[in-house]
Amino acid sequence: MAATGQGRASARVNVAGHGETNIGTGLPVLDHLLTTLAVFGSFDLALEVEPGPPEVEISAAARSLGEALTEPLRAEGARGYASAFVPADEALAHVALEASGRPLLVSNVDLSQARIAGLAGDLTARFLEELAQSAGLTLHVRLVEGRDTQHVLEAIFRALGVALAQACRPRGKEDG
Repeated sequence: MAATGQGRASARVNVAGHGETNIGTGLPVLDHLLTTLAVFGSFDLALEVEPGPPEVEISAAARSLGEALTEPLRAEGARGYASAFVPADEALAHVALEASGRPLLVSNVDLSQARIAGLAGDLTARFLEELAQSAGLTLHVRLVEGRDTQHVLEAIFRALGVALAQACRPRGKEDG
């Protein structure tokens, strides 16, 4: 496991995978969201986080994933940017990103009042901020529609997975 400041985590990503995962963050909701991200991005993800307080586990998971994605996002010929609209029931999220080297999260999503799997605070904002910082992403997240917190989270992580996969894809390679 690599140390990532607060908390320890390790992640391996194969962007040419098939959506296979082996994830153990200690938080079942985060495990589910990261599995969703990998499945929708069609990449294989192995991620393990040393047990600790939930906020530390979330940050460590995001940092570790961001560090693992840095190389494929900046590989020779990689697109390095992408955008995806993806629904989850009544929720619709848009994620646009660029491997700019200038970490920034711009989001209209506020889940600070939601209790997600018993966790207080906005785990999504914490995760996305840490991911943007560690991967050097300019990351825009827009909730177009959505009322159910679970569906909102699903839509965001689905769209993030699709956008990350597109950004790692070689320039000029068509979908499909």
